[in-house]
Amino acid sequence: MQHAIKIHVDDHVAIAISDIPQGALVTVAGSVIEARQFIPRLHKMAICNLMIDGTVCKYGQAIGRATQPIVAGDHVHSHNLAISDFEKDYGFCREARPTDLISAESRRYFQGYDRGVLGVGTRNYVGVLTSVNCSATVASAIASEANTFLNTSQITDVNGVVALSHSSGCGMQGDDEGFTTLQRTLEGYARHPNFAGVLLVGLGCETLQLERLMEETGLSHDARFQTIVIQRQGGTRATITAGVSIVKAMLEQASMAKRSPQPLSALSLAVQCGGSDALSGLTANPALGVAGDWLIRHGGTVIYSETPEIYGSEHLLTRRAASPDIAEALLERIRWWEDYTAANGIVLDANPSPGNKAGGLTTILEKSLGAQAKSGSTNLNGVYRYGQRVDRAGLVFMDSPGYDPVSVTGQVASGANLIGFTTGRGSAFGFKPVPSIKLASNNALFDSMREDMDINCGDIVSGACSVSDKGAEIFERLIDFASGELTASERLGYGDCEFNPWKIGATL
Repeated sequence: MQHAIKIHVDDHVAIAISDIPQGALVTVAGSVIEARQFIPRLHKMAICNLMIDGTVCKYGQAIGRATQPIVAGDHVHSHNLAISDFEKDYGFCREARPTDLISAESRRYFQGYDRGVLGVGTRNYVGVLTSVNCSATVASAIASEANTFLNTSQITDVNGVVALSHSSGCGMQGDDEGFTTLQRTLEGYARHPNFAGVLLVGLGCETLQLERLMEETGLSHDARFQTIVIQRQGGTRATITAGVSIVKAMLEQASMAKRSPQPLSALSLAVQCGGSDALSGLTANPALGVAGDWLIRHGGTVIYSETPEIYGSEHLLTRRAASPDIAEALLERIRWWEDYTAANGIVLDANPSPGNKAGGLTTILEKSLGAQAKSGSTNLNGVYRYGQRVDRAGLVFMDSPGYDPVSVTGQVASGANLIGFTTGRGSAFGFKPVPSIKLASNNALFDSMREDMDINCGDIVSGACSVSDKGAEIFERLIDFASGELTASERLGYGDCEFNPWKIGATL
């Protein structure tokens, strides 16, 4: 006898937890249904008859309409299910509730780096940033030579030097949304508490001028932050030599920073999912949401993002908004994305990706409903633009694309000093200077990519633990990783290549 999971009492489909042969008898919530076709593992099987154009529900919510008649036992996927518009009950603030904060005497601590007004760091890096792609090679050379020096020196307690370059900074307007977004992103990294020191390398003739950046952001030169310009320094080799000298001094300074007990209210957790499958919304995402709830109860912050991947589930967030203005700000971002994608000839349902679909996800509505479980259950306290500094505790939303490197770049610029990353297919991801904790949604993935994964959430499906228990486990591990334990991605060396600021607008 085969088994399939029915998530909600109102659902029309169930999830196959293993391959189901045609003709097999399948138990679903106490009923027995014969599979009319082969149902691949993690794909959907109809558990009732549906007419053409009938609404198909999962998680108790609409995920699309039937494009042909569907009979109980049918495989439900792209061949007979498509996205459609549905009326949503936004219910502004209807489900908002006061958060039950942990008492001050019971709050937990982690071992972090106190950077004063910049916040608390979970890592101790020196960063070499670029204002423009033209300075990327020089920045990389500076970081490489500085790391060689670090590895042969007596300096300890420093995570390393990382060069973060990008493909923009010139060929742009200079006064449009793309420019201000990049400038805001670089400012966020320059001020990030996971950096003990930052060197920003410019070319000299680019659109994003360093003097303007500093004037408009309030950044200033000091022992922690310096800039250097290739054209003014005398070319490539002269700039590398001068840059290495600056970074060596920053490394000496960084070595004096020591971890000390810091309240969990200083943690800002970016929540992400990549390479999702049908179990992501049942295991890893809700468990991460529980862990985020615990962090928020301790006064911390959770940054939820990927606007195209809340499309179809945004009403679940507006109901939890702390104010009508916050709910409206979220819907304004949804409308912006509808216009943005339409102007570029894209439909939001181009997401899920082929990998998502192979893992059993069919429409963006279905993917979004599973993804939003990462947000936990507390109030939505704010909506922020990409890379905008988050200045409120609790659950907030930062607007971003769904593409993981671009989204996380913005979350880190907004202040995230920890990343919780769920995956069902096996995303390969890390993100210097912030540790990224990888959560597998299923046992098969955890077993096959064990070296890449930090936490297995697949045991929720097997019944070995509950979502609540797994959330508590994740919460404890977040404290460990924030205190310096290396994540799987860090041990594998990920994080140098993922910095990817959002490019908005035309390249001139």
